[in-house]
Amino acid sequence: MKKGGAVAALIIIILAVFLVMSARDVVDRFNPLVPQEDVFVRIDKPAENDNGRYKYELTGYNSEGKKKKVIFTSSTQLPEGTYLKVSAKGAYTESYTKVKEEDVPRNITW
Repeated sequence: MKKGGAVAALIIIILAVFLVMSARDVVDRFNPLVPQEDVFVRIDKPAENDNGRYKYELTGYNSEGKKKKVIFTSSTQLPEGTYLKVSAKGAYTESYTKVKEEDVPRNITW
């Protein structure tokens, strides 16, 4: 009986780890330990088609100049060279706002 309980517990742990790894953005969205931060990005490559939406996988920088990877979708294709301020919480992207180049912090170098 003990052996069966250990196997069941191991299977549950493996499934939980798989769920966390495959749905990281959902986990980050509700995790109170993951801080929300603004990440500045520049559209420097075309979007990928994602079931009728435009998916962007970009490298951006927070206000301290730390490099961050952001993934988000848009209903419209954004022109290359557009600057955005992305509200991100870990792997979860809440929203984005277009900003002017002069609104991007000076310590960020592309």
